[in-house]
This record gives sequence, structure tokens and C-alpha cells, in this order.
Amino acid sequence: MSTPASPAAITVQDLRIGFGDSVVQSGVSFTVAPRSIFAIMGGSGCGKSTLLRAMIGLLAPQAGSIVIGADNVWTAPASGRSAIRRRCGVLFQGGALWSSLTAAENIALPLRMLTALDEAAIAALVRVKLELVGLQDAADTMPAALSGGMRKRAALARALALEPEILFIDEPSAGLDPVSSRRLDDLILDVRDGFGTTIVMVSHELPSLLAICDDGIFLDGISKKPLAHGAPAGLLANCEDPQVHAFMHRERAATDQAGNGA
Repeated sequence: MSTPASPAAITVQDLRIGFGDSVVQSGVSFTVAPRSIFAIMGGSGCGKSTLLRAMIGLLAPQAGSIVIGADNVWTAPASGRSAIRRRCGVLFQGGALWSSLTAAENIALPLRMLTALDEAAIAALVRVKLELVGLQDAADTMPAALSGGMRKRAALARALALEPEILFIDEPSAGLDPVSSRRLDDLILDVRDGFGTTIVMVSHELPSLLAICDDGIFLDGISKKPLAHGAPAGLLANCEDPQVHAFMHRERAATDQAGNGA
């Protein structure tokens, strides 16, 4: 007897996103499996971050639906939408840490704002989150004194403060050196494997996409429609669409070009 499939953590159906008469993407449909890492891929300007903003409730779509669990993000009443957001954490591209707060104070902020925990409990949770991302010695450090990789890890700790079911991440490796990028990839895997968190990640960084993502969608900025669905490794090996092929093989093409020019 077969085991029934788990319900999707996220279902996006026939989504159209844009600004006024300007359509960014249309006909976007996909599901995100629970406890998976799902990639939103594509070239610069194709609408990856715009799609993410719609999924986290910051940009109303022009048409279609976004369902998290059994709840429609954009038709739920205000109280229901707040409850949906409480189940989600967000790591923004720049980290979005408050510059006037220490790393520990940044992580404590959502706990102070959205829970009834006392200060002792908040301090204990902050220590756990700092240890999770390897920043236990940087609790009292201001964001300006942290390296780029450390700021991303501090922002990740804050995104995990409320122990979300779903984590949205926008370009986690942007601006990081390869070592810091790999360390962040490993942390994202640890979050998925250790806590069962479902993760949706916007990225154009091939090493990260290939190393950690289970599934994904490829957006096209010209047709303004998705061109392909599937795991990045599968798209690298099998996708015949010329734009997807060029994107997935661009590092090899750059290496070949450099070699031919030497």
C-alpha cells in the first residue's frame, strides 16, 4: 500500500506579479514540498525577488494565489495574515540588521515584539541562536564591525528567532567570498535537516544552487514566464531550453572563453 504524499508546504497557482501595467512575471505555478530547499532562479531583473516579496506578503499579486499550508496569503483577513507571517522567517539580501543594535539585540527584537517571553528566556534563546550560526563570541558586536559573512549569519539567526516553519532567503551568497558562501550553505542545510524547515531561496549563484537545492523554478525576464521547473542539478544535466542551458553552464562557458583568449 503506497503512502500518501505529504501536502505541499507552499502552493503558487497562476500567479501574475507586477506594478500597474508593467507585468514582471505571469503564469507562475509551482509547489514547494515540506522540508525541502526550493530555488527561485533566473538572470538579473527577471523578477526573482519580486516573486519572493509576493510570497512573504509584501507585494500583492495582480492575479493568482499563494497558499501556505492551507491558508491563502492574500485572501486571509488581516489577523490571519499576521498568523501566517509568524510561521515564516525572512533573510533579506543585505541582512537588514538594525545598525544601532548589537547582534544579540537584533536577534532579540522579534522575540520582544512578538512573544510574551521574559528577558531571561529571551536571553537564553538568543544565546542558542548565536551558537547555531557560530557567533557566540560576537553577541555584543555592532553590525558595522561584522564581516559580510558574519552579518548574513546574524541575520539568519534573527530570521530563525521564532523557529519558523518556512524560511525565505534572498540571495544569501551575494557579496560573499567562496569560503563564507559555503559556510552559509552548510548552515542552511543544517537548518533544513535539523529543524525540518522548508526553505525558499532566491539565488543566481550556481555553486549554492547545485549544492543545496532540491527543486526550483527558472524565471525568464524576456517572456516574463517560467521557462523550467526542477532541481538545479537536473536542469544542469538535462534542460534543453537555450536560456536555461546558458545560465546553468555560464561558468564553464566563461572558463572556456578565458582559456581560448589566453
